[in-house]
Amino acid sequence: MISTENNLSAKTDDSSWQSLMRHSVCRPEELAELTAGEVAELQAVIQAYPMRINSYFLELIRKSGASIARQVVPDPRELEDELGLEDPLAEEANSPVPNITHRYPDRVLFTVCHECAIYCRFCTRKRKTGKWPAISQADLELGIDYIRRTPAVRDVLLSGGDPLLLSDHRLDWLLSQLRGINHVDIIRIGSRVPCALPQRITGDLIPVLRKGAPLYLNLHFNHPDEITDEVKQACNKLADAGLVLGSQTVLLRGINDSPDVIDALMRALLKIRVKPYYLMQGDLTRGTDHFRTPIQQGLDILKALRGRVSGMAIPTLVLDLPGGGGKVPLCPDYILSRDETGTVLFNYQGREIRYPEPKGNS
Repeated sequence: MISTENNLSAKTDDSSWQSLMRHSVCRPEELAELTAGEVAELQAVIQAYPMRINSYFLELIRKSGASIARQVVPDPRELEDELGLEDPLAEEANSPVPNITHRYPDRVLFTVCHECAIYCRFCTRKRKTGKWPAISQADLELGIDYIRRTPAVRDVLLSGGDPLLLSDHRLDWLLSQLRGINHVDIIRIGSRVPCALPQRITGDLIPVLRKGAPLYLNLHFNHPDEITDEVKQACNKLADAGLVLGSQTVLLRGINDSPDVIDALMRALLKIRVKPYYLMQGDLTRGTDHFRTPIQQGLDILKALRGRVSGMAIPTLVLDLPGGGGKVPLCPDYILSRDETGTVLFNYQGREIRYPEPKGNS
């Protein structure tokens, strides 16, 4: 395994996060009761796109069913996608040194490992996850050096894979190195671990993360059934440590593509002190076409949320443009007409209301 070997080789009991990872399901024949496809058919899928379901998440699947299972169980349709791109966001084309993607002037994405606690079938980095070789210490130092000598970079997003699968020691080193760079104001970690393997949020990890403060954790939740008692405890530990928690959710066909499911998820996130951040239109990633939803569906969901939940519970709907075009917000159009005297809009109830321009405006 890559990047996690220091933690996974430690002596652990059967309930530790390391044990849950070691007992992951990685072969289709271990999922016979959960799959519609033949084992041989699914074997071809995981040859292209590996499978990992840790034992905590497997138990969640057995309790919750298809909305959780479809996110991680292989599907033959992954090999039938004619539209998707290997690198839909052109991360490699915008990589000045290995593992750094520098698209926006003031921020970089720093890939620090290629493993995850689960391998999501809709992952933007299907080309890498669980397949690319370990990221060495020398490679990490190259990334740190690039950030150090690029003063325009003020915001660093640690990504992967999942950075929280790094050993405590390596994560401590990374955060200390970044905190030692004067022009780096913001450090973020993108992680599915608090959702997919909440046992990883240990008493030893919390002080490591606290030392990186101010530290922002961009978590990933897609369905209200993912918010278990273990997840609540993990997020409470992180919030109590002063970490800022946000969540991004990917719209997934047949899983969460309805106002009721997104409503329930956003409310549940706020209860565990996680601020809804992004609602993501699915990326144009090869092998994921069967997950993608029409853009209008996301707009309709966002429109349905307005007025029925607090503004704090409404995420920004975004589309990450293919070819490295960057994220653009998608917003329902509430404007009916506009002239020099004012604008006519409709509200969440469908009422038309006129808003006048200020007098003397020119």
